[in-house]
Amino acid sequence: MNAFEKPSEKMTNYRWTICAMLFFATTVNYLDRQVLSLTWDEFIKPEFHWDESHYGAITSVFSIVYAICMLFAGRFVDWLGTKKGYLWAIGVWSAGACLHASCGVITEHFVGLHSAAELMGATGDVIVTIATISMYCFLAARCVLAIGEAGNFPAAIKVTAEYFPKKDRAYATSIFNAGASIGALVAPLSIPLLAKAWGWEMAFIVIGGLGFIWMGFWVFMYTAPSKSKHVNKAELEYIEQDNEKDGIIVATDEKEEKKMGFWQCFTYRQTWAFVVGKFMTDGVWWFFLFWTPSYLNTQFGIKTSEGLGIALIFTLYAITMLSIYGGKLPTIFINRTGMNPYAARMKAMLIFAFFPLLVLLAQPLGTFSPWFPVILIGIGGAAHQSWSANIFSTVGDMFPKSAIASITGIGGMAGGVSSMILQYCAGILFVFAAGQGEIPVINKALLDKDYQITIAKTDQAVLNGKIVAKGHEGAEDIPVGWALYKGEAMPLQKAVEKAGLSQIPMIVETLELPIAEKEAEIMLNNKIITQKDITILQEPMTFFGFVGKPAGYFIIFCICSVAYLLGWIMMKLLVPKYKPIVLE
Repeated sequence: MNAFEKPSEKMTNYRWTICAMLFFATTVNYLDRQVLSLTWDEFIKPEFHWDESHYGAITSVFSIVYAICMLFAGRFVDWLGTKKGYLWAIGVWSAGACLHASCGVITEHFVGLHSAAELMGATGDVIVTIATISMYCFLAARCVLAIGEAGNFPAAIKVTAEYFPKKDRAYATSIFNAGASIGALVAPLSIPLLAKAWGWEMAFIVIGGLGFIWMGFWVFMYTAPSKSKHVNKAELEYIEQDNEKDGIIVATDEKEEKKMGFWQCFTYRQTWAFVVGKFMTDGVWWFFLFWTPSYLNTQFGIKTSEGLGIALIFTLYAITMLSIYGGKLPTIFINRTGMNPYAARMKAMLIFAFFPLLVLLAQPLGTFSPWFPVILIGIGGAAHQSWSANIFSTVGDMFPKSAIASITGIGGMAGGVSSMILQYCAGILFVFAAGQGEIPVINKALLDKDYQITIAKTDQAVLNGKIVAKGHEGAEDIPVGWALYKGEAMPLQKAVEKAGLSQIPMIVETLELPIAEKEAEIMLNNKIITQKDITILQEPMTFFGFVGKPAGYFIIFCICSVAYLLGWIMMKLLVPKYKPIVLE
């Protein structure tokens, strides 16, 4: 029977059952990825004495390991086969998710403490030790998670190419890719509550265990469509309708199909178009995913375990669910105008590239209500997921099935690298913007004067000539950056003049510098150190009227908003017209 004739038997729809499996796998994938972002600020940060730089380092390392593994994961799935490759991927990432729960116990063992309460109550130099050891523990668990999660999209895109014709692939991809939004949607409704009720460790274990359940279903449900007893002849002909159209002879077994060499992949402009599109945009989505809970807490004081925080995060990811329709748009273009799949997807992606520009308004409108940035970030997230569904589908449009997972992995690596850069730079930027970036002290005047200056933190006050915690009974709050000089609170500039310093130490943290007995040494927090060891902290950043961390977030939002248009332009320059690759 010709693939374009009306079939004589009613077509089965098992391809949508397989699509549902991909949807659930992606949902679990993003649930596992979200546990840390929803627990670190409220539960993990105070226990291990972290700041944004620790979290930024962890997310950036996750991104780079994910990126590197994406490069090989696609090749691994192509080599091992779709069924076994997917099983290995989700098994490894589920184990990695559960491993996070052991980080606290390992830290306690190395530090010599015996409970989370003792970790939280630690003081002095041991705080640095706790933060460092715990960070490396989480890094190790995060790396295992990244290794497994790297296999999800190469495997899922390969399955989509096996089970769907080209015209339906973007829509199918948008459906399973919506699992990312559902995962992010369910996460704030479940993870903070789990952490609050049974501890953050149990949140990692419960969510991580879902992947093992999925594996049990996949073993029995997946078979290649040509061999599946659930796919009848009519559905198989529908799935393979593009083969005759493109003049492609498809092997009945994927291992019989001619393979594309790994390095050969890089010789095609189509590969580089996909790589550029992923590099320019993936970091944006990961930033929204990793940093939005912290953003709400930092800028608005809203915790994700509380009612308003849950409502905001739920709303944000509910909006991203609109991306399902983004996968349908190219199909509409194809059916109504006869446009080829690649042109239809590029047209749809151009439309989606304009929506992230709304994120530019997130910070200005955030001064009125936290709902404005949440809604705008949600629209940006929906645009990304719509973009993502279509850019993934361009791989199936232009490459043979035997190379799809490899090309997807290469592009995923590029996206992971961009995410690593953005997450790491964001962490440093937020610390710097808040006035916490370290700058070496090189002014010898510090050693020549006998003085003592204490600079106010954001959470400090003054009582009887001493710095105390903000809110202390009878204490008077003093502004950030004010100084306490010889028991008197005053602006920093005035304190510096009284101390006879020629350089203003821009600090927002307690710093005591009485002269030491030795000329080359001074006292810092009652500890004698040499001049080369001294650091002071910079004043808060200002950017378009925003001060501190909000200024840093505004800068990142500006970068995120234009990334898609720039990515689309570069993709169009690399591959202006549809040109599928056929291996001879």
